[in-house]
Amino acid sequence: MVRRLIHASLVLGALAFVPARAGANDEPTAAEKEGNRLERKGNAEEKAADADKARGERMEKKGKAMKAEGKETENKAQEEAGEHVQKKGKAKVKAAEARGDAAEEMEKSGNKIEKAGVKEKKAAEKAATK
Repeated sequence: MVRRLIHASLVLGALAFVPARAGANDEPTAAEKEGNRLERKGNAEEKAADADKARGERMEKKGKAMKAEGKETENKAQEEAGEHVQKKGKAKVKAAEARGDAAEEMEKSGNKIEKAGVKEKKAAEKAATK
């Protein structure tokens, strides 16, 4: 009998922690979905921009080395080629930074949209409980 009382109190105690409307209205709103989509897209774009930036930095470094080697060997063509590669690398880095900034803005706007969706959901839940 004592065992049954203990078992029943444990079951009832566990049920006390379960919310009354478990699983109700857990689906994200359209704004939340759109916000999450923009955020994921922004993250992917930012990752790609970082990779491009690293590639541009390597190119710039290679150009500097070529230019220095051309100066040492007094090879004007190699020196000019190194300068060209270095400029191209700088341009890639600059473009990648701009692309990364745009991706961050996309991510921030996704967060704003998602927050608006959460507020909308909370307002709907509040209206439903009244």
